[in-house]
Parts: sequence; structure tokens; C-alpha cells
Amino acid sequence: MAARSAPSCHLRLEWVYGYRGHQCRNNLYYTAAKEIVYFVAGVGVVYSPREHRQKFYRGHSDDIISLALHPERVLVATGQVGKEPYICVWDSYTVQTISILKDVHTHGIACLAFDLDGQRLVSVGLDSKNAVCVWDWKRGKMLSMAPGHTDRIFDISWDLYQPNKLVSCGVKHIKFWSLCGNALTPKRGVFGKTGDLQTILCLACARDELTYSGALNGDIYVWKGINLIRTIQGAHTAGIFSMNACEEGFATGGRDGCIRLWDLTFKPITVIDLRETDQGYKGLSVRSVCWRGDHILVGTQDSEIFEIVVHERNKPFLIMQGHCEGELWALAIHPTKPLAVTGSDDRSVRIWSLVDHALIARCNMEEPIRCAAVNVDGIHLALGMKDGSFTVLRVRDMTEVVHIKDRKEAIHELKYSPDGTYLAVGCNDSSVDIYGVAQRYKKFGECVGSLSFITHLDWSSDSRYLQTNDGNGKRLFYRMPGGKEVTNKDEIKGVHWASWTCVSGLEVNGIWPKYSDINDINSVDGNYIGQVLVTADDYGIIKLFRYPCLRKGAKFKKYIGHSAHVTNVRWSHDYQWVISIGGADHSVFQWKFITERKLKDTLHIAPQESLADSNSDESDSDLSDVPELDSEIEQETQLTYRRQVYKEDLPQLKEQCKEKQKSGTSKRREWAPGNSIRLHFVHGYRGYDCRSNLFYTQIGEIVYHVAAVGVIYNRQQNTQRFYLGHDDDILCLALHPLKDYVATGQVGRDPSIHIWDTETIKPLSILKGYHQYGVCAVDFSADGKRLASVGIDDGHTIVLWDWKKGEKLSLARGSKDKIFVVKMNPYVPDKLITAGIKHMKFWRRAGDVCIWRDVFLVKTVKAHDGPVFSMHALEKGFVTGGKDGVVALWDDSFERCLKTYAIKRAALAPGSKGLLLEDNPSIRAISLGHGHILVGTKNGEILEVDKSGPVTLLVQGHMEGEVWGLATHPYLPICATVSDDKTLRIWDLSPSHCMLAVRKLKKGGRCCCFSPDGKALAVGLNDGSFLMANADTLEDLVSFHHRKDIISDIRFSPGSGKYLAVASHDSFIDIYNVMSSKRVGICKGATSYITHIDWDIRGKLLQVNTGAKEQLFFEAPRGKKQTIPSVEVEKIGWASWTSVLGLCCEGIWPVIGEVTDVTASCLTSDKMILATGDDLGFVKLFRYPAKGKFGKFKRYVAHSTHVTNVRWTYDDSMLVTLGGADMSLMVWTNEMEGYREKRPCDSEESDIDSEEDGGYDSDVTRENEISYTIRALSTNIRPMFGIKPHLQQKEPSVDERPPVSRAPPQPEKLQTNNVGKKKRPIEDLVLELVFGYRGRDCRNNVHYLNDGDDIIYHAASVGILHNVATGAQSFYQEHNDDILCLTVNQHPRFINIVATGQVGDSADMSATAPSIHIWDAMNKQTLSILRCYHSKGVCSVSFSATGKLLLSVGLDPEHTVTIWRWQEGAKIASRAGHNQRIFVAEFRPDSDSQFVSVGVKHVKFWTLAGRALLSKKGLLSTLEDARMQTMLAVAFGANNLTFTGTISGDVCVWKDHILCRIVARAHNGPVFAMYTTLRDGLIVTGGKERPSKEGGAVKLWDQELRRCRAFRLETGQVTDCVRSVCRGKGKILVGTRNAEIIEVGEKNAACNILVNGHVDGPIWGLATHPSRDFFLSAAEDGTVRLWDIADKKMLNKVNLGHAARTVCYSPEGDMVAIGMKNGEFIILLVSSLKIWGKKRDRRCAIHDIRFSPDCRFLAVGSSENSVDFYDLTLGPTLNRISYCKDIPSFVIQMDFSADSRYLQVSTGCYKRRVYEVPSGKHLLDQAAINRITWATWTSILGDEVMGIWSRHAERADVNCACVSHSGVSLVTGDDFGMVKLFDFPCPEKFAKHKRFLGHSPHVTNIRFTSGDRHVVSAGGDDCSLFVWKCVHMLH
Repeated sequence: MAARSAPSCHLRLEWVYGYRGHQCRNNLYYTAAKEIVYFVAGVGVVYSPREHRQKFYRGHSDDIISLALHPERVLVATGQVGKEPYICVWDSYTVQTISILKDVHTHGIACLAFDLDGQRLVSVGLDSKNAVCVWDWKRGKMLSMAPGHTDRIFDISWDLYQPNKLVSCGVKHIKFWSLCGNALTPKRGVFGKTGDLQTILCLACARDELTYSGALNGDIYVWKGINLIRTIQGAHTAGIFSMNACEEGFATGGRDGCIRLWDLTFKPITVIDLRETDQGYKGLSVRSVCWRGDHILVGTQDSEIFEIVVHERNKPFLIMQGHCEGELWALAIHPTKPLAVTGSDDRSVRIWSLVDHALIARCNMEEPIRCAAVNVDGIHLALGMKDGSFTVLRVRDMTEVVHIKDRKEAIHELKYSPDGTYLAVGCNDSSVDIYGVAQRYKKFGECVGSLSFITHLDWSSDSRYLQTNDGNGKRLFYRMPGGKEVTNKDEIKGVHWASWTCVSGLEVNGIWPKYSDINDINSVDGNYIGQVLVTADDYGIIKLFRYPCLRKGAKFKKYIGHSAHVTNVRWSHDYQWVISIGGADHSVFQWKFITERKLKDTLHIAPQESLADSNSDESDSDLSDVPELDSEIEQETQLTYRRQVYKEDLPQLKEQCKEKQKSGTSKRREWAPGNSIRLHFVHGYRGYDCRSNLFYTQIGEIVYHVAAVGVIYNRQQNTQRFYLGHDDDILCLALHPLKDYVATGQVGRDPSIHIWDTETIKPLSILKGYHQYGVCAVDFSADGKRLASVGIDDGHTIVLWDWKKGEKLSLARGSKDKIFVVKMNPYVPDKLITAGIKHMKFWRRAGDVCIWRDVFLVKTVKAHDGPVFSMHALEKGFVTGGKDGVVALWDDSFERCLKTYAIKRAALAPGSKGLLLEDNPSIRAISLGHGHILVGTKNGEILEVDKSGPVTLLVQGHMEGEVWGLATHPYLPICATVSDDKTLRIWDLSPSHCMLAVRKLKKGGRCCCFSPDGKALAVGLNDGSFLMANADTLEDLVSFHHRKDIISDIRFSPGSGKYLAVASHDSFIDIYNVMSSKRVGICKGATSYITHIDWDIRGKLLQVNTGAKEQLFFEAPRGKKQTIPSVEVEKIGWASWTSVLGLCCEGIWPVIGEVTDVTASCLTSDKMILATGDDLGFVKLFRYPAKGKFGKFKRYVAHSTHVTNVRWTYDDSMLVTLGGADMSLMVWTNEMEGYREKRPCDSEESDIDSEEDGGYDSDVTRENEISYTIRALSTNIRPMFGIKPHLQQKEPSVDERPPVSRAPPQPEKLQTNNVGKKKRPIEDLVLELVFGYRGRDCRNNVHYLNDGDDIIYHAASVGILHNVATGAQSFYQEHNDDILCLTVNQHPRFINIVATGQVGDSADMSATAPSIHIWDAMNKQTLSILRCYHSKGVCSVSFSATGKLLLSVGLDPEHTVTIWRWQEGAKIASRAGHNQRIFVAEFRPDSDSQFVSVGVKHVKFWTLAGRALLSKKGLLSTLEDARMQTMLAVAFGANNLTFTGTISGDVCVWKDHILCRIVARAHNGPVFAMYTTLRDGLIVTGGKERPSKEGGAVKLWDQELRRCRAFRLETGQVTDCVRSVCRGKGKILVGTRNAEIIEVGEKNAACNILVNGHVDGPIWGLATHPSRDFFLSAAEDGTVRLWDIADKKMLNKVNLGHAARTVCYSPEGDMVAIGMKNGEFIILLVSSLKIWGKKRDRRCAIHDIRFSPDCRFLAVGSSENSVDFYDLTLGPTLNRISYCKDIPSFVIQMDFSADSRYLQVSTGCYKRRVYEVPSGKHLLDQAAINRITWATWTSILGDEVMGIWSRHAERADVNCACVSHSGVSLVTGDDFGMVKLFDFPCPEKFAKHKRFLGHSPHVTNIRFTSGDRHVVSAGGDDCSLFVWKCVHMLH
């Protein structure tokens, strides 16, 4: 018999022998119920030692390798390996899945750990970055992720005593993590000198920030914070694999086989050496320990589990054993007893009792064992070895009988003959040897027919034949005992085989799939009695087939559990059990065989049976009993909703076409028309392929959908309202159980589900991101909180949502066949049902994944003839509707049918409008309410059935098939349509909105036309015929059939309608005389099918469009072709215009014209407005004539795919449009210009950004084009070349002094000027002051705090809190890169909370990813860190009204806009913002869901709906001459007013998203900053202006921006450019482009400058005063500034007119020398700031300038590779007295010796030279150089400072250095923006140092102030000066 169905019996896993000890650790625990949980292969095991029972968790698909126990000790988390591994959280009591976490890790999950209260789970992946991931496992949500380490991580643990802290350890590292927001930040543990850097294998956390860890060498390392404080040496003699903390202390287990117990302070309690115990053996290695109370569990490398009772610690109890290393292949079954024998590569043979589930004997052999067999009498056991020998043992006492080695290759299979006389031994060298048992195993014969290794053997029952399988899949037969091959098949036919273990042969054909020749089945075993066959394969699957199974691809049942290949499988002797063994997982599985009889009894027990579906997708033979499919269902399953182009693709397509567009738009384009249209009524209902999509709302309105429109129909008033948020076909609709909310799902590449309110028609939430192509079914849960949806992707994904939050709760693959319905169980909220083609599934939600069980069919009820398409459940009973057009009411158990209603014309109520097309239409949707039954039919009708029987027709539309033909009546508000559904219909467009007449046609039609008098109606059909009908009765007048192809357009000539033109797809136009009914002419000459025809007013000329885009002209009546120049065409008066070609409508073709066609157009009778329809479903209005390419338009979305036709009514009051595939007829009202009700605009926007430039301003351009580099990627600021100092080969110096030297001691390296004092080294630097503010390219980044006492702003990477009164500053220094934006939370609950966003590189969630920090400004605590997906950086942040949400904008190419719930670090929503730069996005001050973004030629108004962001572009159309400019700032007013500041100085005022007013020239230049005062609504604006009498760069306005008061900033600048404004009590705070922060009084307009800084960088020059706390800085902005550290302010600045490069004080501090970029240098007198002298001897920049200590000489070093000497004693003429020769490169720094005789020069090729002063001679004598004492040391080169060069500086350099006046400390600044503190001198490479962050990339200069009190560092990119306080070491 063919195995058409799977066997009805099945297997249940009863026992697993083994434990996974290899390559895993910490995987063995006690649960709360005192059971033991561990894993083996792919199965989680819960073992109860008391009852000796096992339970199994089988939710994994591959090997489990990690396990964690929840702190309450009931739940378990396990992680597996695999390409897409996942984590299961399951209940150890019920062994049911609670949650599944997936889609993050790859390769496998190496470690898992729960936190203290069990809410969060951390996992570590096996991927290349060893990703660490934190989960909220209950919600299945990833909270945070970061790259873990470059090498393997072995253990991870939460710190149970500190919140949000974790520790991980692994190969040569330990890391301490903190979780803040969504950011995981690691700090590496510092081994220091306390211990060796080595691999850490396990860890445990204790209180007081202590962490204990076990190392590879057996020591225990104790950490405090991140530092190693002590080690416990020799805790074990080898690696410590496991450490377990419990209430009493810690237990550790190691490779040395010892368990050690420690108390809570890690003092030793006791040691247990397992190797010394009875059960112990040499080489025992502990992989896992668990200590609970007086019990200790130990898991070993060799798959044993010991239980130790503490007070009898020398008697461990062995509770589980298994095979260990190497593969497990040998399996034999005892012939008479319930015993199984296994042998493995670990050289042991073991005998297991299947009844007691225990190991009863074990014996170790010399060689790895590959196969085994027991003789029929059960006395002898034969074992085949890997080395080609075999051994026979006595089963009784495992003593050896014989050992024979005849072969060299492994013995793979051996079997005793059924009569017990022979043993057949199959070897890998392709032979089988036959041995006689009684003859002490003498060789009797051999079989040598195979060409490949022997895989399987079977004896015949009479022991006369042997069959073999080999590696080639060949099946051969031999005569026994000689071994002669049998070639005659007939001889074999009758043979009965004693056993069947072969994989090839007729009887087992069915185990192989139909179309595959793979060799992956390792073992089979037949059960003749039960007629079943069990197989084992390479994929870890055990399958049950019927036996025999002859046809390939038989059905089966499958069982998983083994991980990789299953090597062998056998029935037990009495067929009670199946034993299977796994190769790599070393495990032995024992399965109970349950026959059919028993199956019925066990139905109500065993909840954990994971019965794979018997007709599972894998088995592919066709079912015999499949009923034939109903034609309608067949059609529906074949529908495809794939589109060539999805609406989502349009932005990319437009970008691709940008170039084309630029070339095309040379002409000035027309404006969009002033008129607009509004959707008024839709005829149609989507019934042909959707179901259950029609409902009553609470107030009795009806909600349904058609095309892309959700419709709310009011039956009393016969009006419709529309939800137009979708942009493609809606496929499903569901009504919320409690409120009038509707969920609709649409087609799309990433289709969305909208939940909207039927009253306000506003979207509440939009769900997307998990389906593809479309959403075909949705349903709300009974409480209305959840929503289930089904996609139409290949797997028909099912998603369960929390729709209000927009969160996905879980997701599963549904079925590969189409799913029609999804329903949630109203009584059990976590259950849902899906039904579809050939299946019904019952799902239960578990965390993130649904699980379902087959439920047995109870009964079937014959309800309808044909399919039942719709059901609706009532309080008591059901109502159903089907294909037979009958509505039936049933009682609540479907026992009896209470009543039926037939849908017939006769049943129509007398007052019902419209006509029923046919009796008994197929019913697709049913809903009850308000005393009626609402019925939707396949024919697109919506009917209302009264309980008493009469039927009212409410809405109708065309049926399936495309609708193309449309004509409007010449003087009545009616129109005609004709469709492929073979009907011609007349519709009333006046308020009654109904179908007036319908007529069935023989064929579908494509076009129709009313005659000019309205009496006749011509219709063109698809078969090439056409007919003329009476327009009132629709009866035939006349018909013709002259063409073969579709008639595509038909037109009466104007006036009397004398001629009728008929265009066909055969490329001809026939002209008929209407009166005589004769064809009078044929127009020939078109090369393709005809698409449109139009007559001129005289009825003489025809204009024709063809499919080849030709525009042709013919003369009536003969049809002569005319050529008319294109300029003449528009002069001709056309009676109608429906053409889409020609100059007049060039502009209607979109930029992406290749992808989409304009299918129809129609001109109003006043020739003003052209309406068009296109393939993407857009209806557009253009101004006529639309000349020039890419005209401007208004566009409307309502149709889903192509709009096939558009027509204006006779008086232009309405536009009628037809949708092709959506079969809907839409009626739009035309609204004249200026007529605007206050209502939300539907959707109007041109799809090209206006090509006018948005205006130009240098500051805007700089901000827009700036490229932000992150520190880690910064490169050197100076053009250095050559080999870095730490890589240079050292030249041996001539006189290396002998070690014991009699010479005088070396002189000091440096002259020290605080001689009397002790030299105290500096141990730390603390940031005290920052002079600088980032105003040049950031905005809105200065704010008041604490009622105006403090201000907050940022510079470089520090947030600065500055006290207005004292000037004191404090700093937030947690950012690791430049801050770009800052905002303050205005909500009183979050007082002084600041958010700052920084630069970053790619968004990989690592430490260099862009991030936002939210922190407390007063105590500088970080509250949350949000790592974001804005690659490059975060350029704007804004808090919502409640302060709980944060909005951020990125610098990535899409300028992503993201909304965060910042306290949890959760991303709520994210979306691409705009293709050009967004400058600012701000929440409305009163809202948590509305915000506005402004940027380059862009303003958008956004709404947050659930997790989706909806945006509307600002509409300019209402104001004449308004153009979209670049918008720079935004402020808000009451009543939904928004103000945006533009680049031209205007301010635009928006109401909702429509521009209503422009405040012209609010400023003369760009308006960069706007601020809305919350308390009184006044608005401050800041712009770029030249100071004048009336104007000012800051203005204070009233709430409506009508009146203002200007403030001038008295800064003395030529133009003031304001970048930030903020208003406090009576004060306005202003931040400028020139790095000043100014406070302006509102009353007296007085300005007070609070903060100063350099305007442009880098700041190259830096000099500190010899005796006072002053310093000078010189920068690219052409100023030299004098700063006072004590008073915390700038004392003076000098404008030099050129960029300054270097500055220096004279030794007395009375003169200052300044070197300029243009080669000039100046000497000023400090007292008067008068110029003492100036000189320009060089053309290039002066890099360093120095006075000699004796004040005689001035040395000037330049980039011309020169140092010039000037003698100052000769007075201010400054003549050069000499210069240094042959300097190899440009000069960087210079230092004089203390005696003014030498000068050291560091150069751009990393070489340091010493020259004599003033001769300029190069000094080469190294010994002499070594004796020089220097006055200062600022050189970055030289052996004394070799240690300052770091390993990581391939592309970046150390830029500056300075040795302290005490001569013992050294500070440096580098290209990474780091300031580092070293000891001086530091000649060893890579010296130890402390590093201080704060600057942006490039620290350009650094100096100690006098007395070493402070260090001043100057920034390159950040134009800031940092003053650090020196902390000296105490002695």
C-alpha cells in the first residue's frame, strides 16, 4: 500500500541519558521545586531525583549551549547555536515556552544571565563582535546592544548589589559594564601590577563593588570597581571553570577535579577532591557547580552529574552519566531483556537498563568503538573498533572472549545471524567477513562485491542470505556463509529478512524525499509487528513511517531533540521503545512507542507532546482526500497584490530622476492651479476578494472600504466621510469592540495598518515594519487593546500588536498557503485562530512567538451550498452568509438554522434606491446591529436586511474586472460607466447618489459616450463591436462589429452629433454617420493602438493619441491624415480635451515618467484646469495649458492603482474618476479658488521640491556643508612626513658612558625656577574654566537655569554650567565627542534636566556611535544615554510638553527623525525626515505628539501616531508669490500657529500646515533662532544683521508676531549674527556666531557679555605670563586675546587684521611677540599695547617665536624651513643677524637653553635639531647636547619625551608638549583631542600617563602657567581654551 498518510502511532520522549559538559559551563542548577535543570543536545531537561523522572523542554531547533536560572528559580532561559539562534525563556514546572527572543544574535548564544529581580536578561553572542544584548524578556524587546569584545566572552553576570551594572569576562579581559538609557558602556578591568593579564573564565559579584573571578591558571582574582586589588593564589591547580554564589558563600569548581567552598568574604571553608572519591577517576574536570543549602551539584566534562551532601562530602552520589568526548556510533539491543548497549569514541562500552533508566555496566576498551551486536542468546557482545579489529565480550561480566584484527580500516557494522552461528563484520574497506561463533570466531568467508564502505547489514530469517548497503547507496546480496554474491534477483524475491536496517530497498523507498538523491539518512529500523519504520538522519530528526513504504516522499511524523546527526536508531526487543543515539551530542534518547489504541487514551494527558503536524509541509505527496476548490476561492488565492512600483519607492525614484529634471526645467513653470477638489462620494465596495469588512459604528453609521479609502456612510443623510491616510489598496478592516475605532490594512512594500477614529477621522496609530506586500486580515482583541494582523508575504506572517503603543508583541510565520481570516478568542485573550486554504490553526501567545496545537474536529454542519464566506457571532448564536446568496441565522451551537433570508430583487424594499444586479449574489461580509443585518456582496453592493425580511440597497459599485469607460451627460448631473464585468450602468451624481439603471452586456466594455443631445449612449466593447443604446432605457438602438480588438474610445461629434468616431486597438478609427448608420470613413496611419480621441468644435477634425505616444490629426468624415504644427494645435478650438500628449500638456508627465503612465485627462469647459489620472492612482490638477516639463500640480490619493478615466461634469461642478482595478467610481466636488472651508486638506503637494533656490547665506551654507569627524578618526592637523619617533631606529651615540662613571653628574635637563621648593609632581588635572562657546554651526544651545542665575551651553565635548554672578563654571564631561545640540526640559517634573547630542560615526551601537545624553545640570548625573541610528551625529534635540519624550534629528543622509521615551531608553518611532539637511525640529510646547521640523527648503508638520510618524509638508499655495525657502528656526503660538524663520529674514506664519501670512523682513538677514516663552507666549527672534539705529539682531515680539521691539548688541562687530536666544525674567540671553554669550536687559536694553571666545580656529598661539595668572592666545580669527584666570574673563583683545599663528612673552613679561600667518611678526609693549616694532622677512606662516632667556635675541621659526635670529639690543629696526641652515622641514617648536647659547628646534619630519645661537651652526656632538640645560621644553621630539608617542597614532600626531616649571611633569596635546599628563623625562616608549578628554579633535598648544598652578590647552576644531587646575601630589 502506498503510504498516503503518516502512521497513526507516535513516539514520546521518555528519557535522555547524558549531560552536556563539553564546551559549556555553569549549566546545572536546582529549581525551586528541588528538581535539577540542565541540557543535553537540543533538549532542556528537568530531572526530579526524588521520583527519578525527567521532563523535557523542546522549543529549540539546534544544540543548546547556555542556560540561566531566574532568581525565583522556576523560569529558565536557554540559548542555542545556529545561523539564526534564539533564546527561549521557559517554565521548568510546566516546560512551556514563556518567551522567545530572536533576530539579534548570529552563530550562537554563549552566555545568559538574569538580573536581580529577573526582569531583564543579558545574552552574549558567538558572532565576531561577541555582541552583548540586554532584553526585556517578557515583552520580547531588546533594550540595548553593544559589541562585547574582540575575543570570546566566557561568562557574564549582573551585579546584584548595584543597579544597571554588569561584568563580563573572557579571553585575556574582564569588562565592567554600565547600562544607562539604551547604551551599554564598558570599562576594561585594570590588572595593573597585582596580577598577570590572563583569561578569566568565570565570575561572581559581591557587595561593595567587589567582583570575584576565576582565572585560567587556577587563581582567584578579586576586583574592586575596575581595579584588581588582590589575588588568591592556587585556589585550584588549573583553570576555574565555574563559580556559583549562594547565601552561604561561593563554590568554585576547576579543571583539577576539586570543588572548593568559600565564605562570603572568600575565606576558604572546605575542599572536596572528586578524583579521590569512589566514583572519581584521573582527569575528572568540573564544568559546573551549584551550591544550595547542604547540597552541591557538580557537572563534569565527561557528562556526569554528581550530587554531594556537604556533611558526607567524601561520598558523592552519581545521578547521571553519559558518553563523553568523540562521536557515539555503536548501538545494540539485548535480544531478550530491556537493555541497550552503546559504545563510543571515548572507548567505553556501556549497558543501560531501559526500565530503571540507569547505567548498569561499563567497561573501557583499548580502542574507540564504532559498532556493536549481541548474539541471539544474549551471551556474547561483539564490538567493532575504529582500528579494524573486533572484540567479543561476555555480557555477564564483560570479560573478553576473543580479539581479532583482520582489517586496517574501521569496522562500521556487525551482526549475528538469527540462528546464532555466524557473525558478519562489515568494514570501511568495503568488505564483509563472516566468522563462525562456535568455532571461536574462525573466518568462514568474505563478501567483496561493494566498491565503497559498508554502511548496513541484514540477515535473512533462515540465516542463508545477507544484504548490504554501501556508501554509494548500492544494495547487494550474498549467499552465506561463503559470501558469494547473488546476482539473480528472482532468487532474492521470496527471502524474508530477519531485521530491516538498510536504507535502500523497495520496502523503504518512501523514506527518501521525491526529488533528491542525498545520502543523509544514517539508520533505519523496521518494526514488522507494528508496521512502522523509524529513521534517523543528519539533521537530528527521528521520523516514523508506515512499513513498508514504497512510494517516494511518504508522509511521516517527525521528532526533534538530537542536535546534529543521529547516528543510529533501534527498536527495543519487545518494540516498547525506540533508542536513538546522537553523534556529536553523545546522548542516548529513549522514546516510548505509543500505538493507536494508546493514543486515544493519552489525549487528555501529556501536554508537552510536541506532535509535529502529520501532513507537515516537509512531506510532499499529494493528499488523496482534498476536495476540489471553489472557483471563487481559487480566484482569490491567485490574486497577487505585488506592484511593480510601490508608493514607498517614489522618493528614491525621484532622486534618481533629479538630474533629468534639472535639465528639463529651464522654463519657469506654471503655478499649481488655484482650484482644488474634494472627495464627495464613492460608488463601490471591495467585496470580490475581501471579507468581513463591513460594520456598524455605535451611532449607526456604516464603515467599509474601497480602493485606498476608508468610508463612513451615513444612511439617513446618504453622505459619506472618508479616511484618506492610506496610499494603496485597503485589503481588510476591523472594528474596535468598544469604541468607534477602525483598523485598516493596506498593500505596500512595507504595508501599514492604520487605526483611526470614525468620528474625527484622525489616525490614532499606524503599525508597520513586519509585513511585506500587504496586510490581508486584522482583528481586535475583546478588550480592544491588542490587534492581530496577517501579511500576504510568502510565510503569511502573523503579528500581534499593542496598537496604542504601536509595539509588536509577537510574530510568527502563519502558513505557506493563503490565510483568509484571523480572529482573536474573546474569552481567552492570548489565543487566536487563523483560517485559510486547507488549514485552520489555533495559536497561543508566548512572549514573542505563537505556539499552536492541532485541535480535533468536532463536527461539521452543512450550512450553505458552496463556500461559507462570512460568519458573525451574536450573544446567542451565529449568522452566516455564503456563495449561495443566503443569510442564515443559527443557534449558539450550530444545531439548528433559525431563519434564512434570500437576497433577491423581489425582497428589495419599495423605497430602496438603486438596483440589484442579480439574485442571490455571493455574500462576503455580514454584520449585525441596530436591528438590521448588514450584508456585503461580491458584486460590490452593501445591503441592509431588516429582521422581517425586506432588503435595502445602500451602496453599490462595479464588480470584478477593470472599469475603463466613463461618460458624463451633456446637461444632467449623471454619468455612465461600462466595465469588464459586462455591465453598463448609469449613476446619479446629484444628492441621491444611486445607480439609476444597469444593463448586462454580452461582453465587457472599455468606453462610452453620450450624444450631444443626451438621448443616445454609445458603448464600445472588448470584442471590437459597439452599440448605441437609448440613454434612458438602455435598450439597443443599433450595433456594429467591424473590428477584432478592443474598442478603446468612442466619441460623438459636437453640435448635432452627426458623426460617431470609434477608435480601436487595431490602430484604426472608424467614422460613422449617425443618421444613416453607415461607416463613412476610416482613419489610417497610427502605428499602435489608439488611446484617446477628441473632436474640434466644428466637428471636422479629430485629435488622436496612440500607445506609441503619437499625436495625430485626421479630417472627418473621410479620415484623411493631416499634419498640424504643434504651435497651431492650441489655437484650434477643441470641443473636448482628453489627450495626454502635445505641448499643451507636456507638464502633466511626472519626473518618473518611465515607471508610470498618465492614463487619462479632461479639461474643464472654461479651459482653465486639466485633471489627470495616472497609473499610481493619483488624481492631479494642473493649470491649462501645462507647458514646460514637470508642471506644478495638486494631487489627491484615493484610488489605489491606475486611474483609468477622469471626466468633469457638464458644469464643471464635479470631477468623476474611475479606478481600474479598484472598480470604484469617485465623485469629487470642484472648489473654486478662495473658497476654503476650514478643514484639513486632503493631500495636495507637488512631487518636486520647488526648484527656486531657498536663498543663500554664508553661515547657513557653512552649517549645511560642515563635515563632522569623530575623534577616533581624526588625522594630523600639520602636514607631517617621515617616520614617527617611536618607530625610528636609535643611532648609537659615540660615548656611551661606562655604568660606574667618575665623570661629573649630568646637569639638569631643565632650568627650574621654583628651586627653594620641594619638587612635587602633578598627579591630576581638573577642568576649571573653558573660554569658548560653539556658536558657529550650532543653534538654540544657550539656556537659562535656576531663574536666570545660571546659564548652560556647550563647547567642544563638554556641557558647561556657568554662574552669571561669579563666572564660576562646572562641567558635564561624559560625552566622548563633540556636542552638537543642547536643550533643557521645560516641564516642572524634570527641573534642570538637559539633553545633549553628539557626533559619532556609524550607528553600530558601539561607544563611537552618535548618542544623546540626558543629565542633571546641577549634579551632573547621567540619567540616560541613547545610542542612536543617526549616523554622523545628532543635530537637534527637543523635549515634549510632558518632558517624557525626546525628539532627535540626525545628520545621516536621510536626516532621520526619532522619538524616544528617554527614561527607558526606548525608541518609539523613527522615520526619514527629508533628503536635505534639517536644522531644527521642535515639539509644540503643548503637545506630546505634534512637532515641526525645518531645514533646507523644507518645513514639515509631524504627528506621532502610535509608533508611526506622519508628516505633512507646509503648503504655500494660498499666498501669492510665496516660495519655499530654506527655513532655519521655529516658534509656536496659540491655536495651532507655527512661526518659521527663513534665510531671507522673513518669518512665515502657518495655521496647521497652511501658510497664512508672511512677516516680511523681520530681520535683514537669516533668522537663525526663535524662542517661545512658555509663561506669556512672547517670541524672541535672533538674526544676522548689521547694527543700525532702528534695527537689531534680537527682537522681542508679541504672541502673533505683529509688533516687536529691537535690541542692539553692543559688541562692536560689523554684523551681528545671533545663533541662539532664550528669555528669562526680564532678560534675554543671546549666543552669537562670534562665540559670545550676551545678556540683554528687556527694560534698559543694556548688554552684558558673559562669555567670550575665539571666533575661528585653530588657536595656534598660546603664551603664559612669567609671573601672573594671565595668558595670551592667538588664533586664525586675527585676534590676540588676554585672559585672566583668577577673574575668569577676557581682559583685552587686539585685532591684527591677519591670522595670528604664535605668541610669546618676554622673560620679564613686558613685551609680547606675535607671529603671523603671512610671515610678518610684531612686538608689542604690554603696558600700552603699542607696537614696538614689526618686520616681514618671510612669506609663509611664522610657526614659533621665542625671546632668549637673557632677552638679547629673538628667534623666529617659520614654515619656510628656517629660524631667523634678531638682536633686540639693536632697537626696533629688527634686522636679521643670522639664521639656522639646512633645517630639514618646517619648524614646529623652539626652545632656548638656559644660558641662551643653544636653540632646539623640532621639525615637521619628526627630527629634532640643536643649533648654536646666534651663529645658527648645527650642533652634532651628542654628548654636548646631553649636557645642555634648557630654559623651557616644548618640543614633541627627543629621547627625553619618547614615551609621549602612542601606539595608535598611525594617522594622528602629538601636536604640542610642555614641561612644568618644576621640571618633573609633562603635558601633551594631540590630534585626538586628548590632553595627557606624563612624568618628565619619559624616555621609555609608550609611557604611563593620565588622559583628559574635553577638546574636539586637535589640541594645538599647551602651557603651564607660572608656579605650575594651571595648565592651559588650546583647541583646533573647537576654538576653545581649557584651563585645568593642577593637583600636586602630597608628600
